[in-house]
Amino acid sequence: MNGVVMEFLGAEQRELGGAGDRMGNWRAGRDADNILWLVMDCEGSGTNVLSRKVLEELKQHLAKAEADLPCALVIRSAKQGGFAAGADITEFKDVADDPETLLREGHAVLDRLAALPCPTICVVHGACLGGGFEMALACDMRIGVPGASFAFPEVQLGLHPGLGGTFRSLALIDPVEAMTLMLTGKSAHTKKAKALGLLDAVVEERHIAAAVRAAAHGDLGRHERGLKARAFSLATARSYAARQMRSQTEQKAPKAHYPAPHALIDLWEEHGGDPAAMQQAEIASFGRLLQTDTSRNLQRAFFLRQRLRANAKGDDDIRHVHVIGAGAMGAEIATIAAIRGKRVTLSDTSPQALGRAIRLAHEICGAKHLSRLETRDALDRLMPDPEGYGIASADLIIEAGPEQMAIKQKIYDSITPRMKPGAILASNTSSLPVDDLATHAPDAARFAGLHFFNPVSRIDLVEVIRGAATSDATASRLAAFCGAMGKLPVHVADYPGFLVNRALVPYMMEAMVLLDEGVLKEVIDGAALQFGMPMGPVTLADQVGLDIGLHVAESLAEELPAPMAPISQALRDKVAAGKTGKKAGQGFYDWSDGTPRPDPGADGPEDLTDRLILPMLNACAELLRQEVVASEEDIDAAMIFATGWAPFRGGPMHYARTRGIPLIVERLKTLEQAHGPRFAPDPAWEKLG
Repeated sequence: MNGVVMEFLGAEQRELGGAGDRMGNWRAGRDADNILWLVMDCEGSGTNVLSRKVLEELKQHLAKAEADLPCALVIRSAKQGGFAAGADITEFKDVADDPETLLREGHAVLDRLAALPCPTICVVHGACLGGGFEMALACDMRIGVPGASFAFPEVQLGLHPGLGGTFRSLALIDPVEAMTLMLTGKSAHTKKAKALGLLDAVVEERHIAAAVRAAAHGDLGRHERGLKARAFSLATARSYAARQMRSQTEQKAPKAHYPAPHALIDLWEEHGGDPAAMQQAEIASFGRLLQTDTSRNLQRAFFLRQRLRANAKGDDDIRHVHVIGAGAMGAEIATIAAIRGKRVTLSDTSPQALGRAIRLAHEICGAKHLSRLETRDALDRLMPDPEGYGIASADLIIEAGPEQMAIKQKIYDSITPRMKPGAILASNTSSLPVDDLATHAPDAARFAGLHFFNPVSRIDLVEVIRGAATSDATASRLAAFCGAMGKLPVHVADYPGFLVNRALVPYMMEAMVLLDEGVLKEVIDGAALQFGMPMGPVTLADQVGLDIGLHVAESLAEELPAPMAPISQALRDKVAAGKTGKKAGQGFYDWSDGTPRPDPGADGPEDLTDRLILPMLNACAELLRQEVVASEEDIDAAMIFATGWAPFRGGPMHYARTRGIPLIVERLKTLEQAHGPRFAPDPAWEKLG
């Protein structure tokens, strides 16, 4: 990429404002064909974001281009990682009282780009997101490098596109496809982007300059909208499609919790035939959404993600990873490490398990839209190693064996003589005490828990669990490794259930008690869905595996000082009958027809929702009191990114503070009187209040 990006800086070019003119976040210059290259290179960051300053500087470059019109104008990124990550959302707080002013300023710049009387071309490599996508849409043409992808992630912030993305995407491609991108936040990777018409051409990096010259001289074919797109200029067609969209959207993102996608559908239905009217309506709607509690809390979740990423800062010195155990967890850990550039050896006593792991690796590469070359390289780095030869050279050994102390002890005894000096041993345990495991490790200072969540390829959170003897260097190295894996590490002390399971198990176990009381599973799950949880507790228990849930619940009941919900007889009966949930095809639900979707509007007992949610909050307070985690923010981040905990509520501790800690305590006391000591408010609430 760098050779093409820097091509316009050659000594023979006709310059714009000096050779390789640098204005803050942009580099600018003209090549021998009088093509003006504007290269976005945000200062002090490895990622481009569309801040107010970036757009103001672009405005100045456009003014110069208008005064001395080039043959064509090209916009691309100097960042190796991709085109742009979207708008700078740190600026949202600064304009909370008057967001429309900032929006109108941004629209004016992109309108000016769109109106430039010469061909405008956007060259995209990597991710082109949000505001960056909207800038690309303001250009006449888009050329992609293999691996380019487009997405409108604004919905994840409780918003919809706000810099012209609504009317420009609808004008460019099939409106239903454009609406789907905006409503879901899903990515259109290179092949799909080309098929949709977001990309006019896809070429290898070495051919970008030639493709740009062809586009500048009108020799690049352009995407044409079809009859379907023209049909949606009619209000009746849009109204019919909008009704269907509302129904589908309500199932996944209820309007009461997530107003943004519903506001977008309203915009399209009312103004989809008039781009000028839709532009003005987009600005006003975005401004309103920006001030909703949902958007504020989803923005908070964004910054919580950044907080966890900061935990991963530091040099990652782990080059070779050896994973012991080729079950689903071990296979996924190994695959993701290989995809992220690690040399990986994977051992298991079962050749069949190793074969299944390699097949799963192929599937994960496909799901992550890796090219054939990228898939080949990743699989070349992932080596089945039934004899465990890789142990001797591994910088990190991750044990992902069964959750039985005797088995793990046997594994540690067998690898201790073979590990190289300085190597780290980590266990993917979800329930066994790290300090107990450390007594069998070759060096307790270089031993820790590294708890990934299933499926590893989709859930970003990792608990880095420090035992009493775990060194600072070991914890830091593991966190940096997680960052290199694209994961979000949260530092956790050794404690029964660690963080996520300690908070989540009471949610599932209370649901089991409710089943014993005769409350229908659909009613229980419906209440959780109505609160905003991504999955009801009965469905979740089936997903996790009822046998695993029973084991974890029994372990916590033995180890925790606070009382737990009694172990459900219904749960014991299911496990005894072999109906262990999704993996068995039958648990509390029948999984033969896919994931069950209970009715979130079903009526239940008056205290049903609080019986499910408040035990989680109480457990979170206990975790703070026991200093298992450093802060409320870490708890909220972990629960959101590991479990999907109602992100529009900002996380369990943020929800507690929003609802009011005195009210939470009062409600817990009421539940304690009605249902027993498991609801007794944790002493931590006194200090937190």
